[in-house]
Amino acid sequence: MSRCGRGKNRPQKIEKEADSKYFMFSQISGCQPAPAGYSPTLRWQQQQVANFSAVRQSLNKHRNHWRSQHLDSNVIMPKSEDEEGWKKFCLGERIYSEIDALPNNENIGIDYMKVGFPPLLSIVSRMNQATVTSVLEYLISWFGEKKFTPELGRWLYALLACLEKPLLPEAHSLIRQLARRCSEVRVMEENKNEEQISALNLIICLVSRYFDQRDLADEPS
Repeated sequence: MSRCGRGKNRPQKIEKEADSKYFMFSQISGCQPAPAGYSPTLRWQQQQVANFSAVRQSLNKHRNHWRSQHLDSNVIMPKSEDEEGWKKFCLGERIYSEIDALPNNENIGIDYMKVGFPPLLSIVSRMNQATVTSVLEYLISWFGEKKFTPELGRWLYALLACLEKPLLPEAHSLIRQLARRCSEVRVMEENKNEEQISALNLIICLVSRYFDQRDLADEPS
């Protein structure tokens, strides 16, 4: 990064702060355009927004009902500030620890601590806005260094569905960061994995068109 025009006696701390602010801004300023053939149609984007809106309305309408449902004894939700706990809870030990495969024992059944808990309505309905924002931040931070997975995609969708409007400044910054990261991963997708491309397109679509970050929207194909 160029340091032209900076005085020799400028405090190093101020320089670092300025660099940090510039870096943060550059990271959330916009999305990378979709590669040829990867950009969704406008009709598809509009349909996803309509579907998402219906999900949010249903969640809000029935929140008290789902919140009253008893959780299974193995569902222990981490505290809001427990970043590592939430990553393991949502993604499972297999993804969190980057294990290729886990021993398969059909007699035991599904071990959700190993494969991650799905974002069940009985779980997400218990999360207040502070927890929703915190978990969203944890998973976006994870996604910033790791690959996209179906487990991650399901949780990101669910957390966006729980995010209240109007957005708080922190949430606003987070979802823009998320959309940008999705666009970066999409550009690096050499083999057109249609399922993954569709999931990345969906997140970009919801951030840009449902949450009104129109400068991040994909140009319709």
